[in-house]
Amino acid sequence: MAVSSSSSGSANALACFHASLLAPQTRRTAVASASPRRDSVRMRASTAAPVELKKTVWVWTENRQVMKAAVERGWSTFLFGSKDLGEDWSSTARINPLFIDGPEIFDGENQKVAEISQVSSPRELELVQPDNVEVKNIVIDFRGGWQVIPAENIVAAFQGCRGTVLAVSTNSTEAQVFLEALEQGLDGVVLKVDEMDDIIKLKDYFDRRNEAKSQLPLTKATVSKVEVVGMGDRVCVDLCSMMRPGEGLLVCVGSYARGMFLVHSECLETNYIASRPFRVNAGPVHAYVTVPGGKTSYLSELRSGKEIIVVDQHGLWRTAIVGRVKIESRPLVLVEAKDNSGDDTYSIFLQNAETVALITDDTGSSGRTAIPVTSLTVGDEVLVRKQGGARHTGIEIQEFIVEK
Repeated sequence: MAVSSSSSGSANALACFHASLLAPQTRRTAVASASPRRDSVRMRASTAAPVELKKTVWVWTENRQVMKAAVERGWSTFLFGSKDLGEDWSSTARINPLFIDGPEIFDGENQKVAEISQVSSPRELELVQPDNVEVKNIVIDFRGGWQVIPAENIVAAFQGCRGTVLAVSTNSTEAQVFLEALEQGLDGVVLKVDEMDDIIKLKDYFDRRNEAKSQLPLTKATVSKVEVVGMGDRVCVDLCSMMRPGEGLLVCVGSYARGMFLVHSECLETNYIASRPFRVNAGPVHAYVTVPGGKTSYLSELRSGKEIIVVDQHGLWRTAIVGRVKIESRPLVLVEAKDNSGDDTYSIFLQNAETVALITDDTGSSGRTAIPVTSLTVGDEVLVRKQGGARHTGIEIQEFIVEK
């Protein structure tokens, strides 16, 4: 989702709430796959990219440092209770000042741009309906302790209506609750804070979920070696999200760390074991896995609640939460592959089992998008993500390093 700062003078300002407020987020839909065979797994994932969702952020503060931090992060719409303060700040920064007068919000030309509705009871919540709104923006101030359920009810009620529905948030955690309600979230938030830390945290939240703009470059590598090596401690990563055919985790063994293999999830039905679309049998304990922020983590360091990146064969990614990590001793197989555009060699250890697969491109004549490691042969092509440097505490750095 991308971050935008809403302006009352926007060219596409909407006259009333009667079309689409919250367009359903386009998801990469899973396409039913044929029954998997031992020699290959046939599956397809949609090539459609997700729709870029814009979330509005207005900042309500009397702290000039908070204002500066917000402007530096691209948020320029500010709410003021005093016109003198708004005019003073406008003289030092390029901002869009809005002024609060009771339950209404006006722009600098004294045009009404929004209404504030306080919600502290079910009855007050019922009054906040599209048919009762006459302006293009509504700001909801949830009071009385309940936030999640009322926010979900607002998302449902205003689905298909034009305009902007924002919720007053007193910290970045509350803002996240409103932005994720019923998955779609409200249209935006009014961040009412006097601490810079909340501005920084909210911007970091958007950056980590900026899926619409994020597509990781993947490249083909040709398998050059497949070797059964014996027992090792491997890690199954169970997520709090379902994965679709063609999705998995980017993993490498720590040696040859400049290439991450795309390991498929266990989302497919078989004759011998039920589908586990939340799980990736990712590799041994010392392997790296990609996490948000351009970082990696050892598989052994993953814990419940940690964020991780799920990637599909087109490079589109999304974040997910780790539910649990399961480490068990299992027979391993070593896979090495050479970069098709150079001489680099990458390697990965995986459990030697039919349910463990590497993702490949889906443009070939075979139509395969994943190959079980038990069927992997020299000459097969799989997808990897090339990395440019060594790693220190999960962060890419430029230094002399030899890995074997």
